Amino acid sequence: MTAVRSAARTPVPPVERPGVLVLRLGPFSHALHIRRLLVSAAMLALALGLLTLSLSLGDRVIPPERLLGAFLPDAPRMDRLVVTQWRAPRAVAALVFGACLGASGAVFQSLTDNPLGSPDVIGLNTGSFSGVLVVMLLGGTGVGVLAGGAVAGGLLTAAVVYVLAYRGGLQGFRLIIVGIAVSAVLTSANTWFSVKSSLDVSLRAAVWGAGSLTPVRWDSLGMVAAAAAVLFAAMPLLARWMRALELGDEAATMLGARVERAKILLVIVGVALTAIVTAAAGPIAFVSLAAPQIARRLRRTGSFDPAGSALAGMVLLAAADAVAVHAIPGAVLPVGSITVCIGGLYLVWLLLREGRRA
Repeated sequence: MTAVRSAARTPVPPVERPGVLVLRLGPFSHALHIRRLLVSAAMLALALGLLTLSLSLGDRVIPPERLLGAFLPDAPRMDRLVVTQWRAPRAVAALVFGACLGASGAVFQSLTDNPLGSPDVIGLNTGSFSGVLVVMLLGGTGVGVLAGGAVAGGLLTAAVVYVLAYRGGLQGFRLIIVGIAVSAVLTSANTWFSVKSSLDVSLRAAVWGAGSLTPVRWDSLGMVAAAAAVLFAAMPLLARWMRALELGDEAATMLGARVERAKILLVIVGVALTAIVTAAAGPIAFVSLAAPQIARRLRRTGSFDPAGSALAGMVLLAAADAVAVHAIPGAVLPVGSITVCIGGLYLVWLLLREGRRA
């Protein structure tokens, strides 16, 4: 018996196979998938390239070689103003917010085991927007207050969807159907509140509801980035739970996971990632839907990976924002309108693809 327990405690080294690099340090070893590393590096490079493009282009074109100099104290005043105060908050926000939305989409698609199980489809974006709208109706204006309303609205919506969908366990398809129904109710309520509220609140709600990075400044971006850093710090543990839950509740229980507790914590983190973005920029749809699927196909992983999905979300939102800013000369579109157009086409393709499989 002692020998069996000792063998059970001995780490099993990763199996060497083509495309996998095994790193060993004494008794410890770790497998690195070369394709996943290369794809991740390519997505990161593309995201940084889009960041450089967003900082460079505009009415005042600033060459890439002058961008770093614009952050120095002795930089030309106009270059410093344009880059650090006008363009950089929006460009950096596109990367941070895209990462949050991509990771949140991975969490919920893993929980539901369905490509449609993203926060924008099951109503969590709408719930976060409802929380912001209620705060606006009560007279709240600060970024922190709006963020609290968004998180509260998203968590309350998630709780309602969870309770209505729970029948001796949480099944992905039931969660999606209930979420779509709750989202429809909340959308109607949001429209009614917007119509009945004052003109000022209605205009603010309309701008917020379009999903735009234009109002983002360093203070609001700093709050979102700080919250995102805390949430992403928990991602390695959450990713382990996600892989276990994707095997099924019984298998996850045999592996030592507390299934319902893990699901609740995953829902809370996923809602928080979506809510902090909604509080700062409004509901930005379809990034959470598309990013996990793109990352999964490019990296060829069998499970949903929050890290890869975050990188894909960064690229998607940064590209959509570049289109929103530069597609029409003299006009800046809400980034939410671009993601809705792209996401709508993607959703049609996804539905047709799933229909052919069925």
